[in-house]
Amino acid sequence: MFLAVDVGNSQTTFALLDDAGKTVAIWRCKSDPKETSDELELRLRGYLAMGGFAVAGVERAAVAAVVPVLERGWLRALGRLVPRVDAIRPNMEAPVAVAIPRPETLGADRLANAVAALERYGAPVLVVDFGTATNIDVVDAERRFVGGVISPGLMISAEALFARAAKLANVAIECPTHAIGGTSEEALQAGLVMGAAAEAEGLVARIRAELGAPDCPVVATGGLARTVSRATECFTAVDGDLTLRGIRLLALGQRSDS
Repeated sequence: MFLAVDVGNSQTTFALLDDAGKTVAIWRCKSDPKETSDELELRLRGYLAMGGFAVAGVERAAVAAVVPVLERGWLRALGRLVPRVDAIRPNMEAPVAVAIPRPETLGADRLANAVAALERYGAPVLVVDFGTATNIDVVDAERRFVGGVISPGLMISAEALFARAAKLANVAIECPTHAIGGTSEEALQAGLVMGAAAEAEGLVARIRAELGAPDCPVVATGGLARTVSRATECFTAVDGDLTLRGIRLLALGQRSDS
């Protein structure tokens, strides 16, 4: 089994993948920079035991992190459990050439998204990742990561709104049936979810035009991808395991034949 760990600013996702790259089990927890490597090891052992998996069955692991202190913690924790552990870096060998001015600044999760999207959907391809930030990752027809978009994520927008508007209570992040909200709750849901969908539609259209690829695939991923996808038809696919598969592909050095 392969263990892929995706450490985001708000949430950490880790999953077991089999030899074919299929996700066997997946868990999510809050990203807490205060957790020690001992606590992370205990958390991982608990999730594995809960799923009926033996630690000895994990033969290899890799970590893609945007929180350096947690990357170090996870690498130490996994190093005590798994024979080989890799850290995903933007300068590692990959089927995608990183063609941006400062490649070292590229987030490991964005590289993983690009690699997994190329492997499954071909090139050119766009990935819209709905996480703490909403990222759009762009792979051109020459299989190069050429950049993209980073904007405040849906939950950041929601939290900022709730914090500054005293009369607006927290609402469930769900896609409403109408853009015109009859209640404050529906109006908020329309603004947040349909707003995120409209932002994605507009940016995707502009990026496709710049690439000269009006029909290139657009893949949605991240924790809120499925929710936002209900408000738009601009996504070719919703692929929740994309980043995790990309972590595995990068660690194993696999190349795409797409």
